[in-house]
Amino acid sequence: MIRPAEAADIPAIHRLIRDLAEYEKALAEVTATEEDLRRALLGDRPAVFAHVAEHDGEVVGFALWFLSFSTWTGQHGIYLEDLYVRPDQRRSGLGRALLAELARICVARGYPRLEWSVLDWNMPARGFYVSLGAVEKDDWTVNRLAGAALRALADPAARGGQRS
Repeated sequence: MIRPAEAADIPAIHRLIRDLAEYEKALAEVTATEEDLRRALLGDRPAVFAHVAEHDGEVVGFALWFLSFSTWTGQHGIYLEDLYVRPDQRRSGLGRALLAELARICVARGYPRLEWSVLDWNMPARGFYVSLGAVEKDDWTVNRLAGAALRALADPAARGGQRS
């Protein structure tokens, strides 16, 4: 069963995020708390959304997403931040069902794109996505500005007091 996440799902989503980070060898980078997720997903004006996959009444997977915008198409799309299904539930169709739900949202709302990133080394996921018809965008490189570099760029003093 695939459905929008509810308040009671927050602890399970948080656990699954930590499981995903462990799989991606990045658990130390997870600083999000259940309260962070609660505010982001269930606040007055949420900018991020989640769907969960249930099996026998237990949340075993999730898709966390937000709206993107393409200046090329002039329309919104969905950017899938994370998709994760517990290893014991893989090959059960739940990952496909989560993506299919996001595809349905895109089609219903007239969004022309559903996009996401995947780690280069995650060949099982890459193969799965390609099997669904996804096209890998080899000509794009993800960039990230965070931590000290983000703060330095934001500091006008670091730019000689000039505003851009």
